[in-house]
Amino acid sequence: MLAEVTEFASPWRFQRHVEVWLVMSVIIGSYVYAIRVIGPRAVGKGVIVTRRQITAFTAGAALMWIATDWPIHDISEEYLYSVHMVQHMMLAYFVPPLMLIATPQWLFRAIFGDGAGRKVMRYFAWAPVAGVLFNLVVMVTHIPALVNQSVSNGPLHYGLHVILVVTALLMWMPVCSPDPSLRIGYGGKMIYLFLMSVIPTVPAAWLTFADDAVYKHYDIAVRVWGLSVQTDQQLGGAVMKTFGGMYLWSIIVVIFFRRFIRGFFSEAGYTEQPLTFGDVEEVFDKTTPPAEPRQSINE
Repeated sequence: MLAEVTEFASPWRFQRHVEVWLVMSVIIGSYVYAIRVIGPRAVGKGVIVTRRQITAFTAGAALMWIATDWPIHDISEEYLYSVHMVQHMMLAYFVPPLMLIATPQWLFRAIFGDGAGRKVMRYFAWAPVAGVLFNLVVMVTHIPALVNQSVSNGPLHYGLHVILVVTALLMWMPVCSPDPSLRIGYGGKMIYLFLMSVIPTVPAAWLTFADDAVYKHYDIAVRVWGLSVQTDQQLGGAVMKTFGGMYLWSIIVVIFFRRFIRGFFSEAGYTEQPLTFGDVEEVFDKTTPPAEPRQSINE
């Protein structure tokens, strides 16, 4: 009897999530159908999809599957809030930008068109609106009553994940939208990502410095990896504050140096083309030869 209880309470027991397999099959199948069937009609003889986009989609789909399937989903839902936070980080900070990078511009236009759908997308992808919506969802999804209810309610939990991913996609639109007209400039991206890294520190600090267990659902007898409830909670806040902030700051640094180096070489007049003999010959042809020195009359 004790063995049966232990087996039932084990966080590592395999659990099938057919709904996740179905959703991921639809996502992967839809992408393959789009680039195999719709792409040739929309693009013609042009480039349908690049290797970079295929790589981004593969990585994004793999991370989404890992985050929503066993064992991460089950441990985050039943045992550890820190793993729950890692799951949200994957769904909000890694999967959305990869999926946007993986989407060709023709596919984006095919989905939203040029009419009302595009206008609605342009409004919700506008940086102030997208940023406020995403951070509002982040704040709401950390309310203790909602967290305690959602982890024991499957449909509510999946619904919150859908809302998180959708608002995260909107949040990343100003940075890496398939439609260039929806992106903001380099300086705007850095300021925007900085603000996105600051606001989540509020619930993260609250979790890190709380004296008692904030989420009663995770205060259970079975402890994974020997983590206490408070340590698990503090680790979740640290993941949100430190890891999330460092990730966004690393993107800011990359954007800054890419912009700085490109501007430096442009101002210095450097080019990526190698110097050829024709270039040297052309410069010599334009150069006026020096005048020969005049000889003295006495000579």
